[in-house]
Amino acid sequence: MEHKYKDFALRKSADDTEKDTGTISGYFSTYDRIPDSYGDVIAPGAFTDTIKAREESGHPFPLCWNHDLDQIIGKVDSIEDTEKGPLMTASFFDTPLAQEKREIVKSGVVYQFSFAYDVQGWERPTAEEEKAGIMNVLTKLDLFEVSIVPIPANQNAVMTEIKAGRRNSKKDEDAIKQAIALLQGVLDADDPDDGEDEAKANTAVEEPEQSNPRKDNLLAYIKNMSVEE
Repeated sequence: MEHKYKDFALRKSADDTEKDTGTISGYFSTYDRIPDSYGDVIAPGAFTDTIKAREESGHPFPLCWNHDLDQIIGKVDSIEDTEKGPLMTASFFDTPLAQEKREIVKSGVVYQFSFAYDVQGWERPTAEEEKAGIMNVLTKLDLFEVSIVPIPANQNAVMTEIKAGRRNSKKDEDAIKQAIALLQGVLDADDPDDGEDEAKANTAVEEPEQSNPRKDNLLAYIKNMSVEE
């Protein structure tokens, strides 16, 4: 069983009415003619049969952490075999282990893919390709799993997008927004009325406004919460 490596991207689910545990997408392989660290290139169509077989079986490919089958953290939801390469979308499981790994991915520290496979078909490179460092042209592969890894063999894939999955439901989000609005109203009510301020200004020497650090910090915190996704 061999391994290949590619980058990925993390994104949100389109349906925010359900708990979103995080999804990830990207090209876990590409069909360019740039050899990886093993000297291999993958021909277009190499994944066609293995993708079709998995789709027909109804059993998705596992998403693993660094090829550790004891750390299956999600599943591959779909693979679109494009001209550039197989574009994968996978979702994280709602488990402590999977969410821990998702947080690592969100940090940007780990951002690449690898995949485990078996070679079913290959051909020799041309003389010109050999000069470019190509040792094997893989024409048919049996895919076993896709992994998130810190050290890839293939550096050609580029991350397209990284976003956090939503951990709160739509109902929870509405409740949080309502609580923020109510708290904002309480703080605003604590300020003197504009008319009262004007009357005081006409009858007394203006005094410098007293700062309230606790209130200022709370207002700043509310504003930050209000703009978060």
